[in-house]
Amino acid sequence: MSNAILIHGLASKGEYYDPKYPTGSNSHWFPWLSKQLIIRDIHTVALEMPNGYLPEYEVWKKELERFDIDQDTTLVGHSLGGGFLIRWLSEENVKVGKVVLVAPWLGAMVGDDRYSPEEFDMSFFDFEIDRDVASKTKGITVISSNDDGPGVQKTVTFIHEKFNGFKYVELENKGHFTLKSLGSVEFLELLEEIIS
Repeated sequence: MSNAILIHGLASKGEYYDPKYPTGSNSHWFPWLSKQLIIRDIHTVALEMPNGYLPEYEVWKKELERFDIDQDTTLVGHSLGGGFLIRWLSEENVKVGKVVLVAPWLGAMVGDDRYSPEEFDMSFFDFEIDRDVASKTKGITVISSNDDGPGVQKTVTFIHEKFNGFKYVELENKGHFTLKSLGSVEFLELLEEIIS
């Protein structure tokens, strides 16, 4: 049976604890995408990663690995979720389906040091990259926007230079693919990439 796992990005501590903000798995386009995949008979889970404002890699890894992941599993990561998937795929001996990285972020690995150690533990990205990580998948696509922040722009350039076999889709004026920058909960380009 086809399935999909969606992984959100980093939240600020204020957003994380503010009852007015949705949880990471219920923000931006995640609920819309989940529904679109479900009505296409793709069982979909949007993970709620523990401590989304101060993540620990091993804790996130344990959360992901609670699920059966195989060659029929599509993995989607947004921002930090995309960087997390790059590390997980680099370190694990797995075979998965499609992988889509939306505005992936690799933090200090690409020289983005805007967070203090109290705000983000940069050891999250302390790993050895596997240049051929795409060979563990049915294809990896990076979706980015020409007007995203410098940390994501550096990450996309880094991925392009260091990894083999990735597909790149650059969209215009979509920012960081948040509800605010997209202007909608719908993310048709991402849906199309998954189901094509």
